Amino acid sequence: MKHLPGKVVTYLQKHSLKNYNLEWNSSGGIKNIVVIPAIAEYENIPKIINSLIKNDDRHFQQTLIIFVINNLKSSNDNVKLNNRKSLKLLRSIIHRRSEDKFVKNVINSKLNFGIVDAASEGKELDEKTGGVGLSRKAGMDAALAVFDYEEPGKNILFCTDADAHLSPNYLSEVIQRFNKNNMNAGYTNFEHDITGNDKNTAAIICYEIFLRYYVGGLQYAKSPYAFHTIGSTIICDSDAYIKIGGMNKKKAAEDFYFLEKLAKNYRIENIDSVIVYPSKRSSWRVPFGTGQRVTRYLNGKRNEYLLYNPEVFEKLKSWLQLFSGSSDDNIKELLKNSEDIHPGIYNFLTGQGFQKQWENIIDNSKTAEQLARQKKFWFDGFRTLKLIHHLRDNAFPEINMFDALDKFFNMTDTDFILNRNRNDIPSLDLQRKYLHKLRELEKNNFKHRLQIIR
Repeated sequence: MKHLPGKVVTYLQKHSLKNYNLEWNSSGGIKNIVVIPAIAEYENIPKIINSLIKNDDRHFQQTLIIFVINNLKSSNDNVKLNNRKSLKLLRSIIHRRSEDKFVKNVINSKLNFGIVDAASEGKELDEKTGGVGLSRKAGMDAALAVFDYEEPGKNILFCTDADAHLSPNYLSEVIQRFNKNNMNAGYTNFEHDITGNDKNTAAIICYEIFLRYYVGGLQYAKSPYAFHTIGSTIICDSDAYIKIGGMNKKKAAEDFYFLEKLAKNYRIENIDSVIVYPSKRSSWRVPFGTGQRVTRYLNGKRNEYLLYNPEVFEKLKSWLQLFSGSSDDNIKELLKNSEDIHPGIYNFLTGQGFQKQWENIIDNSKTAEQLARQKKFWFDGFRTLKLIHHLRDNAFPEINMFDALDKFFNMTDTDFILNRNRNDIPSLDLQRKYLHKLRELEKNNFKHRLQIIR
């Protein structure tokens, strides 16, 4: 640790998990580290490794892949057995002790691998906090002690998942973009597999439409939090990671809160030329997210074909324009103007203690730049979502998914018209067309935003 920069040592002393160690063949020159939490993923680990070794091997000597094999003490025996098999496989790669054809191929690739064992007896994750957030944190904290800080270039932390598939330019494009553009934080593009006509495919089309519609609505409203928060797509450099205090320990939504915290300090950039292909399986591993939403769809206990009424994004857009452009000298007037946009916004702000909090913020802010920063901090991604839910629950109920999309496309001047009956659920082929249009619209919006920034 004596060769680490002071801020890294300070972070590790204050924030790192002390009971987890990294197993790997220690070497110098590491600049890129991919952290992959894995619980009962023995079947998928070879698949993501194969996905990684199809990348440009010029970066392999400077790249380390850390698998965080994890479970709780209370996890069932099948999970623990699966994890033991994963640990054995990965240790055979690290220690180069196998005649298995797959293992030999991985060893010959020269890509570096490491393990954080959070699964063996006595090393299990904490029952109260153990989950994907703690697993990511264990791997990302361990990474900080491995980077070669004396070598030039960014020290890049990649987050992905064991059941994902990565495009062959995953490493090269991210490394190039971070170093060329001096990026601090971002995320890759993502696409679920939407081929086929089975129920899992129907579920994932429905869910990805929901994800892209929400971010598209935030883009339309010009929210600074208009980005996806999908754990398998997140990337940041070591400086950004340290500045925000590292990954949180949440059992779910760790990706949302991590990116939100990054966004309060850095611009979140989309690397749309790189694609992560998340799994479309149902899963018990997290209480919400992709796996949970697929499971919920398959259970058929609620109508999944509903979206926020596009009106909520219209109101959000007006509020953000008002809030960002306000002079801050009269909070009561600002609240009154918010009521003119919609009473629901006024009621929400009042319930959030807006007037008192902002009077205190104004009193303690010395410059316009400080106030602008406080606006971004106060009306963050979580509060944005809470306002949308408030408007949904009190003024604009959710509507048929495809009616919402038709209105949204019209609202955004998007040329897209399909013949269908209102309030119906169209065929999967038509649903795919809607999703492709959302993907295209989002990509164009990000490119437009990037041109404005430049």
